Amino acid sequence: MLTTPTSTSTFFKKLLYVFPLKNMPKTEDLNMKFIIQRDRLVQSVQDVMKAVTTRTTIPILTGIKITTTNEGVTLTGSDSDISIESFIPKEEEGNEIVEIKETGSIVLQAKFFSEIVKKLPTDTVEIEVQGSLQTVIRSGKSEFNLIGLDAEEYPHLPQIEENNKFHIPTDLLKAMIRQTHFAVSTSETRPILTGVNWRIENGELTCIATDSHRLALRKAKIEAENNESYNVVIPGKSLNELSKIIDDNNELIDIVITENQILFKAKHLLFFSRLLEGNYPDTSRLIPTESKTDVIVNTKEFLQAIDRASLLAREGRNNVVKLSTIDHGIIEISSNSPEIGKVVEEIQSEAIEGEDLKISFSAKYMMDALKALEGTDIRISFTGAMRPFLIRPLHDDTILQLILPVRTY
Repeated sequence: MLTTPTSTSTFFKKLLYVFPLKNMPKTEDLNMKFIIQRDRLVQSVQDVMKAVTTRTTIPILTGIKITTTNEGVTLTGSDSDISIESFIPKEEEGNEIVEIKETGSIVLQAKFFSEIVKKLPTDTVEIEVQGSLQTVIRSGKSEFNLIGLDAEEYPHLPQIEENNKFHIPTDLLKAMIRQTHFAVSTSETRPILTGVNWRIENGELTCIATDSHRLALRKAKIEAENNESYNVVIPGKSLNELSKIIDDNNELIDIVITENQILFKAKHLLFFSRLLEGNYPDTSRLIPTESKTDVIVNTKEFLQAIDRASLLAREGRNNVVKLSTIDHGIIEISSNSPEIGKVVEEIQSEAIEGEDLKISFSAKYMMDALKALEGTDIRISFTGAMRPFLIRPLHDDTILQLILPVRTY
């Protein structure tokens, strides 16, 4: 299935398992020359920089690969987890963006190239690769000379068969990422929990993230070309970087899942991410199906009260705030830091149903959850002082947040 050419040095073998080679560029393609609109170049550089890291044992991956063809300019950035390809067409809507003088390819150090293009003085940039990989960048009366790297040494992007793909509006995808990825674990103790679990079944995508202290879940209908089911785990970092570079509009983005890769295909943009290996835990058993106390409260008022209580809670050991139900639908939010002081605030709920309750929880976790929810009012369903509780928007069952309480004495 995935092959590594025998001529490749052992230095690249591990990476090339993830990034199998396409046809290698010809040696004569080392020269290159084009003139491009600076703003478009800057945007593409910023996009692919999301995949470039200085923490790599493979020096060429600290660079950005630039390739020109008769159709336009392609920029590529990659590490062992993420690869991003941004295409700038020669023309768009009748306007010339790139003038191709000579096709070819080069790899330029990302750190210096990105800073240079941002600070060039005029609206157009000329880039020319001369002999010995010398690259000249001209704009107005400014001229930079960079020593490039041979693009033939740069690993190619995965070749993914696009037989099984589905579509989702870009703004919905961004929302689903925002509402789940923050709950992934930041600890490598259980690597699988550093990703978001995507389950696709019967035309519905379910995204789940948990760090074992909280859980975020979001569901949405998708357009699929077949009835394939998937259960994959995408690194939280990958989804966060993807969210930063895709536009916030309702245009459809194509998503292709393979055994160890996922591809997000937007207009002029390809975003590849590796998938995490292993089985994601069954989180369905963590979600309570009944409750002893239900509170309906205004989202904004509740968030602001938690935020104020957290001002003192931050100084405490666990950033803990306490919630108590009082008569007449009043909720008391409090926090106590022995060396600093305490805060108590009462807010009026829309309704309280069931048993009286006193519970403690992380202010940060609660604020993260509330910021992820949509809607004016929320329902918080408690099953006891030491049991996980659910937070959901009123009249919306596509999203929920779960938080484990904190034991206080």
